[in-house]
Amino acid sequence: MPDLPRLSVPELLELDRRHVWHPYGPMPGRAEPLVVESASGVRLRLADGSGELVDGMSSWWSAIHGYNHPVLNEAARGQLERMSHVMFGGLTHEPAVRLAKLLVDMSPEGLEHVFLADSGSVSVEVAVKMCLQYWRSLGRPGKRRMLTWRGGYHGDTWHPMSVCDPEGGMHELWSGALPRQIFADAPPAGYEESYAEHLRELIGEHADELAAVIVEPVVQGAGGMRFHSPAYLRVLREACDAHDVLLVFDEIATGFGRTGALFAADHAAVTPDVMCVGKALTGGYLTMAATLCTARVATGISRGEVPVLAHGPTFMGNPLAAAVACASLELLRGRDWQAEVKRIEAGLTAGLAPAAGLPGVRDVRVLGAIGVVQLDHEIDMAAATRAAVREGVWLRPFRDLVYTMPPYVTSDEDVARIARAVCAAAREG
Repeated sequence: MPDLPRLSVPELLELDRRHVWHPYGPMPGRAEPLVVESASGVRLRLADGSGELVDGMSSWWSAIHGYNHPVLNEAARGQLERMSHVMFGGLTHEPAVRLAKLLVDMSPEGLEHVFLADSGSVSVEVAVKMCLQYWRSLGRPGKRRMLTWRGGYHGDTWHPMSVCDPEGGMHELWSGALPRQIFADAPPAGYEESYAEHLRELIGEHADELAAVIVEPVVQGAGGMRFHSPAYLRVLREACDAHDVLLVFDEIATGFGRTGALFAADHAAVTPDVMCVGKALTGGYLTMAATLCTARVATGISRGEVPVLAHGPTFMGNPLAAAVACASLELLRGRDWQAEVKRIEAGLTAGLAPAAGLPGVRDVRVLGAIGVVQLDHEIDMAAATRAAVREGVWLRPFRDLVYTMPPYVTSDEDVARIARAVCAAAREG
């Protein structure tokens, strides 16, 4: 901002505390955030001159290619010279059309239609609306509840909050006001036939009122960073088919290679009726998400009394975000991301192994480019963050977890540094 006087770091922090509401924080602010001046590769440069931090979070799991990437920069610059935005109602443009085609080509077979949304949470809102409207269009408005399993997280807007964990999650405050959904027990890590039967019975029992089952496949993200057997996805697909219930996969956190498969659904060779993607879609450059669905869902809605999906965000299909998303997906497809993720998985497995012997550590687990250390107590977030920063790494622990999701371009040396920081945070948090 060359025309404005530059703020000193103390001035910036004071204004931040007084006026800026940070995620999951009070107002005015109490904790002092670190001020980032710039970012490049996997490093965040701090404005106070204290140096750089290796980003172990991919900016909440989105910056899979790292920062200031020349290909993504050029995509943004090129699109800016044409148009940064145009309304999507009654108009279309090449970046959005190309992005939709890319998503259809990359996603599980059968997902043919793409609704472009502003954020991951909005894409879940759209998914729920799709499912409810589908059954209403088919003359079955009583099918209006959702089933999910405990331990999940799907976003912070209204319907997504209703399918987050109702007790252990951050939305317990709204339990009396949210739609009342149906919750299965949390999925075990390994396959257990008794749990599979629990899912089948619950879906069968509530089939007449169920619009859809919605889950995070293979990895439950912000609800607890838990991993589960892909076989449960096949159980859900079979049970939903048997009882005429739609199946929704929330792949906002898991999509685009994070678990070692392009989509977590690929681990089970299952296609959902609806799938949500976001986060890594634009490589962390701009906010954009998408809700994909099968021809069955789209056709069902189109046959109803109201034959349109009544949802249209102002910035839907934003050309700038769509152009960067296309470049990000092509960048991913054009290199050996599987080898990158596998290499990170090996580095995290080795680097986090010592954490298993630390006092207070309950579990250590790694899948793809995800590493998790779970404690037996609520973490001291400030102490854990300080410990990671001393190791030269940015992490964002929460609840009883210290975890990392590094950019795919993170070097072996930096993966080792991130692992040391996770261990230090677990030790001191």
